[in-house]
Amino acid sequence: MAARIFPPAFEPSGDGYTRAEVSRMEESGELSGRWELIEGQLVDKMGQNPPHAYVLRLVAAWLARVYGAERVSNQSPIEVALGDRERSEPQPDIAVLAQSKPEYKTRHPRGEELVVLVEVADSSARFDLTVKAALYARAGVPEYWVLDVTRGLLIVHRTPENGRYLHVEELTEDQTVHLGEASTLVSGLLR
Repeated sequence: MAARIFPPAFEPSGDGYTRAEVSRMEESGELSGRWELIEGQLVDKMGQNPPHAYVLRLVAAWLARVYGAERVSNQSPIEVALGDRERSEPQPDIAVLAQSKPEYKTRHPRGEELVVLVEVADSSARFDLTVKAALYARAGVPEYWVLDVTRGLLIVHRTPENGRYLHVEELTEDQTVHLGEASTLVSGLLR
C-alpha cells in the first residue's frame, strides 16, 4: 500500500479522516499534493515510477481511441456508495464514463455511471485487489481492472454484488481482454 499522510496539525477522528476534515486541511494549507481518501486513511499518490506512468499513458490512449477522450477521466475523484462517502473519495488512475453528463460540473460520477475503472499497480497491487476492489464493488463499478505491472497481469473484476465482484479473471500478456465491442492483447496495455 502507498504511504499514508498524517499532517501534524490534524489527527484523524476515531475511524480515520472524514471528507469534511480533509477539506478543512486542504483549505488551511496543511494538506497539499496528490492523495486520496480511502476508508478514512489518506493515501499518498505523489510518486509514479516510469513503468507506472508509461502504462497509464498506454491504457488512457487505448481507452480514448475506443470511447473518445471526453469520456476518459485520469486520476479524478469518483463518488462511492452512500455508506462509504463520508470516509472515502478515491481517485482512480483511469475511469471511463458511460456518458458525458452536464451534471458532472457539480458532482463527481458515481460508480454505476462508469464503463470501467482502471488502477495501474506496481507497489499497490495488494491494496488495489482487496481494499479498493471491495470499495469499487460496493459503489457499483461494473468493471474494475488492476494492471499489475510487476507481474505482467491484468486482473479483471466484473459483476459487482454485495460488496464484491462475482467474476475475477487474471489475464496474462498473451491473452485478450474484451471491453464491450473492443478488445486488445494485454501486452498492448503493458508493452
